[in-house]
Amino acid sequence: MNRLPLRARVLSECFRSKSLDPVAVVEHSLAQIGSHKHLNAFVRVSSEKALEEAKQSKDRHDANSPKSVLDGVTIAVKDNFCTKGILTTCASRMLQNFIPTYDATVVERLQTRGAVLVGKTNLDQFGMGSGCIDSIFGPTRNNWSEDTNDDRFRIAGGSSGGSAVAVAAGLCYAALGSDTGGSTRNPASYCGIVGLKPTYGLVSRHGLIPLVNSMDVPGIMTRTVDDCASVLNAVAGPDVYDSTTVKRPFESIEPLEKQMSLKGVRIGIPIEYHCDGLEKEVLETWTVIADMLESAGATVKAVSLPNTASSIFVYSILNQCEVASNMSRYDGIEYGHRSQEDSSTEQLYARTRAEGFNGVVKNRILSGNYFLLRENYDKYFQKALKVRRLIADDFARAFKEVDVLLTPTTLSEAPLYKDFVQSNNRDQCAVQDFCTQPANMAGIPAISIPIRLSSRQLPISLQLMGDHFTERNLLQVASWIEKQVDFVANYS
Repeated sequence: MNRLPLRARVLSECFRSKSLDPVAVVEHSLAQIGSHKHLNAFVRVSSEKALEEAKQSKDRHDANSPKSVLDGVTIAVKDNFCTKGILTTCASRMLQNFIPTYDATVVERLQTRGAVLVGKTNLDQFGMGSGCIDSIFGPTRNNWSEDTNDDRFRIAGGSSGGSAVAVAAGLCYAALGSDTGGSTRNPASYCGIVGLKPTYGLVSRHGLIPLVNSMDVPGIMTRTVDDCASVLNAVAGPDVYDSTTVKRPFESIEPLEKQMSLKGVRIGIPIEYHCDGLEKEVLETWTVIADMLESAGATVKAVSLPNTASSIFVYSILNQCEVASNMSRYDGIEYGHRSQEDSSTEQLYARTRAEGFNGVVKNRILSGNYFLLRENYDKYFQKALKVRRLIADDFARAFKEVDVLLTPTTLSEAPLYKDFVQSNNRDQCAVQDFCTQPANMAGIPAISIPIRLSSRQLPISLQLMGDHFTERNLLQVASWIEKQVDFVANYS
């Protein structure tokens, strides 16, 4: 696989020494995107904008005044983040011609640091899926696939599959995804890259087209943990446009180049994550890393999160309720697709939604409205909120005993597309999101890191979860594991 040869921090040093320049790197990235069209990672490439930003970055480096370590570094953005003057579609016919008039806060902050946006990436429609297959642009193919033809390819995971493949295939250094129930960590796991879901409220959601407001978090996808920390430093912190962001300034995380000591670090192994469907190689990997951490001086112990089994059902109900509310804005009146139906306002609404949404989105709207009916509200929505609190309490109790939880990210390696589509969207998400969505329910940070290749030469990853606002500690432990397993060697 022809990937970009360097990490972001090393690339920045090359810019400083003048052995590389941003224009050459961006030109290389654009050429790579063109030669990897068959993966369908990008739905839109902003060549002119990228080259112009690269020239400005080159001028700054020539003047020895780069904005940050990300100055001149290529990034991609999932197509549910608003980008000024660039189509933002959510991979849906409903927003097929929508051009925002502003940038999402995370996009603006990356560009303020000098990062170069090369394009927008594929996703499941409105982020509703775990395979990156339900898109008007077609499915994204995992670059680790043995065969990318017809239906014999491996799924990229979802819903941020386009961003994951863009990073894994070396088309850019970093990418933004969104994470509602694992939509950053799931594809990161299948594509063998690092995927971070920050604490809810640490990173602004302004400009991220909402799916589930109480769980949506912008996610970060890179090839290394240190690059992930660099992007988090750029995007985290309070935002006047998002009242759910924390008000205290974010303290930047220093470079993760030094090896930390694990003495005194308490690692928890949740027993409920040893569940039906967990593949043998994933379990073996989980066990090996737990033993490795213990051998290095960490304390490893089993913990219980008793409400985990209920989590996926509660997540499904709350997800559909908030989807029903959020999708009501798409009525064909103010923006987005508009039907030619003109017999009545009601018919205009109905036809617009029938034409603009796919079956997955319609099903979630119908289910959500059913759960929110007056006669069902207490029985479903209110009860789900109560169990969500129990799930959050489980994590709070666990983090009194341990510092970090170690779990699988996904139950298996990336499935074949032809096998994956045998299940409907609801069942797909129930399996794929089992290990990831509890972190969104509790609002805690979680990171997926690649560990090794399976017997089929496909990535197997593990997940680390920490208490609220413990990203620094989480990234340090992730970096320690990364150095031990040296998965990045598979990119060379």
